Amino acid sequence: MKPLKLEPAIKDYIWGGTRLSKEFDMVSFLDRQAEAWVLSCHPDGENIIENGAFASRTLSDVLQNEGRAYLGTHAEKFLSFPVLIKLIDARDNLSLQVHPDDVYAKEHENQNGKTEMWYILDCEEHAKLIYGLKEDVTREQFETAIRGNTVLSLCNEVEVKKGDVFFIEAGTLHAIGKGILLAEVQQSSNVTYRVYDYGRLQNGKPRELHIEKALDVLNLRRMDLKEDYSPSKGENGRTVLSSCDIFTVSRLDVEESITVTADETSFVSLVALDGNGVLCHKDSVLTFYKGESIFLPAGLGEVEILGNVSVLETRI
Repeated sequence: MKPLKLEPAIKDYIWGGTRLSKEFDMVSFLDRQAEAWVLSCHPDGENIIENGAFASRTLSDVLQNEGRAYLGTHAEKFLSFPVLIKLIDARDNLSLQVHPDDVYAKEHENQNGKTEMWYILDCEEHAKLIYGLKEDVTREQFETAIRGNTVLSLCNEVEVKKGDVFFIEAGTLHAIGKGILLAEVQQSSNVTYRVYDYGRLQNGKPRELHIEKALDVLNLRRMDLKEDYSPSKGENGRTVLSSCDIFTVSRLDVEESITVTADETSFVSLVALDGNGVLCHKDSVLTFYKGESIFLPAGLGEVEILGNVSVLETRI
């Protein structure tokens, strides 16, 4: 198998903007491009392979029919494809929300839970997000705040800057604020429980809230904030952004060349965040541009990235 370039699945949500088409050249007939799912085997938005012998097939179809070995040995602990990667353009505030853990999600939604991380690609001046609770609260106190439209007063607001990283464990209350462009690496799940949506209407009606389920899964303990959410720059062009038992995410700053190895333990996802590059593997050469996504099957071996490009690298 060779490196596979993936076509994103584009999502149009009411809070989305147009930066993904204007700055990342995402092709879409939608008026808004809120999210681009650049690595996905989720049935709600699957990637189609653009190149090679598997062109026009979905990535999930290839993995299912050609062999799970392409995922690597670390994937053996997962029942399905473990991660989903998105580029998100928040023209407006996203809803205040929470995601369940694996146990609750599998029992109630027949899906994975959702732990995720955000990497801020760009933002307007003084842009903010919501990240956990200011203080410990009881379930009753939180429900009362939801019903009384005072729930925002319980939340931490964090002003963000380009390069910040936030880890959002399942159960953490959160919301992306308007004016933020980010990359999200998450468990492969599409389960979201909304608790507040700013009174917005969609097709003349408020969007559905999921208060009881949210109360079931919400971490009601305070979130202690840090002074700085920017990771220390790593050596040799590689900076680890976030690591947990589901995924490890790094930023590769390629000025001339960087070698990436996809060994037998894990596939590697490469998403170009800025600039253009060339990926060389044995006798094959693959040019990629800002916003494009490449899947390296486990066991592929070494590839070399040439150019002046910033790349989001994800492995399990």
